[in-house]
Amino acid sequence: MTTVNGSARPATQGTHASDSVLGDITGGRTAPRPDPEVVARAKRRRYTAEYKQRILAQADAAKGSGEIGAMLRRNGLYSSHLVKWRREREVGVLEGLAPQKRGPKVKADARAVEYQKLQRENERLAEQLRKAEIVIDVQKKVAMLLGSPFPEAAEL
Repeated sequence: MTTVNGSARPATQGTHASDSVLGDITGGRTAPRPDPEVVARAKRRRYTAEYKQRILAQADAAKGSGEIGAMLRRNGLYSSHLVKWRREREVGVLEGLAPQKRGPKVKADARAVEYQKLQRENERLAEQLRKAEIVIDVQKKVAMLLGSPFPEAAEL
């Protein structure tokens, strides 16, 4: 290790003109590196109805200028949260403030449910028939090898 402008460097690394300039700027200290770990996917925040009611009560109790903004910053919220939650509160206290699933609403049709049920049953029975035909083919081959012919479906 060699010392260049107050910072330790490996002996294999030569000194360059830029090293001396950078060494003077940073004062011999290196800046901390950011964490290379990247979160795969951000998780959507979900708030309970009780939490929303408590925040709305705090916002309604705030009287001075800037108190609502300070409360929002403290809790990591936006003013749009308050607007949305107040609208939900008007609809119904707990029902409106409860977290809701995102995306289009599923409308279950009785005929569609029955169709899916019959389709699954049809697939199950088709698989059962396929297995039975395999067993019958094996039985026919064994009967032919043993010398006793297996009666065909037409003879029955």
